[in-house]
Amino acid sequence: MARRRIPTIFVVSDGRGETCGQLLRAALVQFEGQRYRVTVKPNIRDAEAARAVIDRAAERNAVVFYTLVGEEPRRALADAARRMLVPVIDVLGPAFSALHDLFKAEPSATPGLLYASERESFDRHAAIDYTLKHDDGQRPNELKDADVVIVGVSRASKSSTCFYLAYEGVQAANVPLVPGIALPAPLLRLDPERVIGLRVNVSRLMTVREARAWRLGLRPDDDYLDRRALAHEVTEANRTMERHGWRSFDASYMAIEETAREVMRLRGLRSHRTG
Repeated sequence: MARRRIPTIFVVSDGRGETCGQLLRAALVQFEGQRYRVTVKPNIRDAEAARAVIDRAAERNAVVFYTLVGEEPRRALADAARRMLVPVIDVLGPAFSALHDLFKAEPSATPGLLYASERESFDRHAAIDYTLKHDDGQRPNELKDADVVIVGVSRASKSSTCFYLAYEGVQAANVPLVPGIALPAPLLRLDPERVIGLRVNVSRLMTVREARAWRLGLRPDDDYLDRRALAHEVTEANRTMERHGWRSFDASYMAIEETAREVMRLRGLRSHRTG
């Protein structure tokens, strides 16, 4: 007996497909246990692309959910769907009709307006997600995707600065500089302009680490708290920054927001927030 083919659902949009995808997910929760595949087709903004989507959907016996605001691709998709007997659901159509009757005005038919209006939120969420996944040297192979990579010794406020930057919509990663531990190759392959070092003086570092050690219950004779070891660690870190041409600044007594602003200034980055 032939195995039943897994149903396919196409999500078609002239933007990212977020709106259509959310509506589809809301409907699918009522069909728990069903198997299906979802194929997202974003940025469909002309008639040719719309017809091509229907061709693919016909090949796979798929149902198409779409949010297209441009008149040309909307008409092309609907015409092709009727011709090829592909079931389609116009997610925005009923809303457009109701609002047209309410306002006695035509919609602007400008693709991507929702994303543009919510871009600040999208950028911030993406940046926070990236920073969470790339804290303290995690996933070094993805450092190339960072807007900025912050380096420095342990407790130099690298993580705090990165999360402040993420709130500003900046994808920030950080890598610790530890004596005797080789730096990840992807970091060394980056353009030096994309790496910023946070320097900290020994006295300040000693104070911060003592507070942390007390919370963690570390012994006073641990190398983590040895002043001579700290001095060596700071010196080596500063030399590493200079050797690789990474710009750096002394963040010993700077507030996190001041440190973040200086990082953005050095990198030529602007906040993605508007308010």
